[in-house]
Amino acid sequence: MTVATLFTPKFTPEFDEKSADAGLTNHDLKTDIDSRVYEDVADDEIEEEGLVAGQSASLESAQFLKLQKKLRRQVSWAIRDFNMIEDGDVVMVCVSGGKDSYTLLDILLLLKRIAPINFDIVAVNLDQKQPGYPEDILPTYLNEQGIAHYILEKDTYSIVKSVVPEGKTYCSACSRLRRGSLYGFAKQIGATKIALGHHRDDMLATFFLNLFHGGALKSMPPKLLSDDKQNLLIRPLAYVEEKDIIEYARLKEFPIIPCNLCGSQTNLQRAIINDMLREWDDAHPQRLASIFKAMQNVAPSQLADRELFDFEKLSLERDDNERVFEGDNIQAGQTDSLAEIGLPVSPRTQTFNPKFASDKPYEAKTTENHRTAQKIPTINPVL
Repeated sequence: MTVATLFTPKFTPEFDEKSADAGLTNHDLKTDIDSRVYEDVADDEIEEEGLVAGQSASLESAQFLKLQKKLRRQVSWAIRDFNMIEDGDVVMVCVSGGKDSYTLLDILLLLKRIAPINFDIVAVNLDQKQPGYPEDILPTYLNEQGIAHYILEKDTYSIVKSVVPEGKTYCSACSRLRRGSLYGFAKQIGATKIALGHHRDDMLATFFLNLFHGGALKSMPPKLLSDDKQNLLIRPLAYVEEKDIIEYARLKEFPIIPCNLCGSQTNLQRAIINDMLREWDDAHPQRLASIFKAMQNVAPSQLADRELFDFEKLSLERDDNERVFEGDNIQAGQTDSLAEIGLPVSPRTQTFNPKFASDKPYEAKTTENHRTAQKIPTINPVL
């Protein structure tokens, strides 16, 4: 059984005019139906379990339950859309101690308990030996929650400090070293998927970093095969907004560990991009959603990548249907020059050509000069 079976609709969606007017696509209808099928069972189990466990009043609040349901639904959609988790998978969740990885781990553990497929989760943290790093926080939290985990220790901090020139940012070198260590460990323990805590806004920020500074249209994909083809990376938070993660982490009271190595640096380009995205989101709430949708709706023929689309082989495929200019008159200047080129000196005009109409009724009548007169439907400019 694959992850696709998690979200198989149990009834056929009905299309109605209200859906059409609201601008809902087939995918919107499908995801809404799929989520209801999945959550009809999930909500009762989770809420009952929460009451048995005696959760605090803040976690039992309607606000928390609504947000948790939203995150669970978005993570479920991402898992389904990109086939991230399959039956029998061992998912290695990389936990840094930040809000994103805590939220990822929490939601995946939630889904594991209610999913109709079997998969295991193991949390892995890489202690990079940064000065002042609180080594006890994560092990304590993971042990209290009963989560299977590994704490890896490797002094990448000293390596980063030695290879990065003074005044340069550490992020690139740090992430490469961390990624290499985690990739190798995943294969060592037999983990079939590596889950990272990057969310939708991280993907958007990476897109603009590459656009502004890298000269490339690329970002973080929701699912990625490593260059050596030894590991599959997944980003189950791909549809989740950062502001929802911030609120979820606050309500859950995760023991957040700040990154003193990177966070203390000023003028980070990613931080500048993040500020830009937040300003956009405040001023235009739907802009980020539209940009992310654009990343899922790429038109290669409308860009300029010659490797992605074969512009050289584009050629005309005209038929015998002549599209006569629809207007009042054509003034042909320098008729001798036009004739030399082989172009007509008296092109015909017409008011309407039914061959190129878009399935609209028409009543044609022929005039003395053989033009076709047609009443064009009036369109309400407000609509």
